[in-house]
Amino acid sequence: MAADWDLVVVGGGIAGLSAGLFARRSGLKTLLVEKQLPGGQLINAPLIEYFPGSPEGINGMELAMSLQEQCMKHGLEIVAAEAYSLSLGQPFVVKTTDGSWTASAVVVATGAEPRKLEVPGEEELVGRGVSYCASCDGHFFANQVVAVVGGGDSALEEALELASVASRVIVIHRGRQLKACKSLQERAFGNDKIEFIWHTVVERIEGKDSVEGLSLKNSETGAVQSLPVSGIFVYVGYRPASDFLGGVLKTTEDGYLTVSGTMETSARGIFAAGALRAGTTGQVITAAADGALAALSAEKFISSLA
Repeated sequence: MAADWDLVVVGGGIAGLSAGLFARRSGLKTLLVEKQLPGGQLINAPLIEYFPGSPEGINGMELAMSLQEQCMKHGLEIVAAEAYSLSLGQPFVVKTTDGSWTASAVVVATGAEPRKLEVPGEEELVGRGVSYCASCDGHFFANQVVAVVGGGDSALEEALELASVASRVIVIHRGRQLKACKSLQERAFGNDKIEFIWHTVVERIEGKDSVEGLSLKNSETGAVQSLPVSGIFVYVGYRPASDFLGGVLKTTEDGYLTVSGTMETSARGIFAAGALRAGTTGQVITAAADGALAALSAEKFISSLA
């Protein structure tokens, strides 16, 4: 049975777009499936500081649009749909909300999704003060007090973004040592609008129609306090967006796809790239490299089928 496509790329973040670009460069008939805007979480990044060739940094949306334009210039076809099933075999079958396609090889690059706090009030108040994207929603909180939960790069990047509009930004961290890089820590500690609450977790998000405050607990003393805020921005890590695979590929205990040095998964002919693969660094440059390597490896695999 002849496949509809040489390669189907599932996911349109920087890893998926890079895979699509290099697949077309290799002459593969390639389809990219993305449920939202191509660019993935990249489009929410106000500034990417360490992308090679961008000494002043580059806006995430700008980078995503430029890469998409480059891909389409080289003949990559993109369809707006959500993949919900991947069947093993030759050819592989990718089922989506806009139809099913067969492919000789597949690159899975669906990325990762923000983890939730899973505390009372969170689900009820999403979009009404609970957010996972400061660059998307920060402007709603001009001259208001907001909280950021987390201690990594994303948390401090978004705290700095929020500090440009909010009256005060309170960073809540369960420990005392931040995981963010030193340059971000220095900028955050030096910003008069940003303050930190250490050794503390959020137990409940308060509010009826919108966020009104947080119930906090000190993880060392057990003391509980209320913190009035108008919004809470959550950055406590990510979970891989691999549920649609239905367990057909080998993963780590927390759901990340295990890959070889060529980005091949436990199934021959299926490759993974970007934030959902085990061992990812979470950096834009490594996601792009993953995508390129996955596509080049897919091309070699497809050649071996002849």
